[in-house]
Amino acid sequence: MSRNHLKFAAIVLALIPLAAHAAEFDVEQATRAWLDTLQGPARAKSDAYFEGGYWLTVWGTLVAVLADGLLLRFGLAARFRTWGEKLFKRPAGVTWVTALCYTIAGTLLTLPWSIYTSFVREGQYDLMNQTFGEWLFDEGKDLLISALIAPLMIMAVYAAIRHFPRRWWLLGTGLFTVFMGLGILLAPVYISPLFNTYTELPAGPVRDRIVAMAKSRDIPAEHIYLFDASKQTKRISANVSGIGPTIRISMNDNLLNRSTPEEIAAVMGHEMGHYKLNHSWWNLAFFTGLMGLILFATSRIAPGLIARHGEKWGIRDLADPASMPVLGILVSVFSFLAVPLTNTLIRVDESQADAFGLDVAREPDGFASVAMKLSEYRKIEPGNIEEMLFYDHPSGATRVRMAMQWKKDNVPGAQMVTPPPMPQSDLKEQ
Repeated sequence: MSRNHLKFAAIVLALIPLAAHAAEFDVEQATRAWLDTLQGPARAKSDAYFEGGYWLTVWGTLVAVLADGLLLRFGLAARFRTWGEKLFKRPAGVTWVTALCYTIAGTLLTLPWSIYTSFVREGQYDLMNQTFGEWLFDEGKDLLISALIAPLMIMAVYAAIRHFPRRWWLLGTGLFTVFMGLGILLAPVYISPLFNTYTELPAGPVRDRIVAMAKSRDIPAEHIYLFDASKQTKRISANVSGIGPTIRISMNDNLLNRSTPEEIAAVMGHEMGHYKLNHSWWNLAFFTGLMGLILFATSRIAPGLIARHGEKWGIRDLADPASMPVLGILVSVFSFLAVPLTNTLIRVDESQADAFGLDVAREPDGFASVAMKLSEYRKIEPGNIEEMLFYDHPSGATRVRMAMQWKKDNVPGAQMVTPPPMPQSDLKEQ
């Protein structure tokens, strides 16, 4: 046998142990090991919380429609417009008063529902860290922000209706894009700090790891923010927010305090994926198109409803700002019908960011572990149709399976691990 043949045989023999190890790694078995860490009452509670959310979407739409219906049934929207006409002669001023009253009235009418869904239910599932007074104070800030911004957007839409009665939906779509873009641009700097304190992530191994990951993919890492979400909730999370000069990566203190360095790296790699894949811009384009379809349908149906019922509601025509509840009902219904579509878009974005995060962090077991921790508020193992219709993120099972497949494909000699069971204290039985 020649010397070259001997060298080739030696290489083949050296690779045999690696091939054997890789063959031993079973993706489904590894996935099941992680999924089975959530058992008994903890899994039942996780499932119940998330499945209840399916109905919250339905009932939330009905509550919004009911609130607008009450404003029409008792002539309150027409009364708001009359108040505006007493204060202003110009249509813009009348619309502003009507929109302001409409925003406040809608918030008050739906307040019992908000109390149940955002405070009572969160407390029942041990996710809430606020007292009722603290929660209500945050809701008051939300209302103040809405009262400042919503009337301006509504004024612009009604100006479009007055000047372009057949094509107003096109201009309305453009206005939606402008306001949404401004919101994404300005919220990280001016809105989010009203609810939480944002500070630079302290120097140390966690920050060093995040900076190194960011630099490896040419992602700006001058500012990495930590915010005190623990004063409101027990959820772990991070996010990419802003557009252009205000884009920033933020992580909450729950993630920092309740996660391992490997889990943090996996989550932050995911968030970097959103930035690198330009998801903010793609989402803005998608929701612009969706809003265009919703406003087009609304522009075709609303005039007929007003022609038929406008007299008893006190509405003169579509350009009358008293028609706001009519538009509100139609937008609520069409938005509800679009939920599977919007869920799919966001879920695809999240899956792409998952794949990016696995590549940049190279922590498949950390990714699987943090996916299991998210079972505090996400059902871990849904059916395929259930996930397609109701999930705006990949399910825990999907994410763990992706991580284990990545591990098999990218980690030489990948080894099975024995995950520790999920802490039962984190998911107390109701």
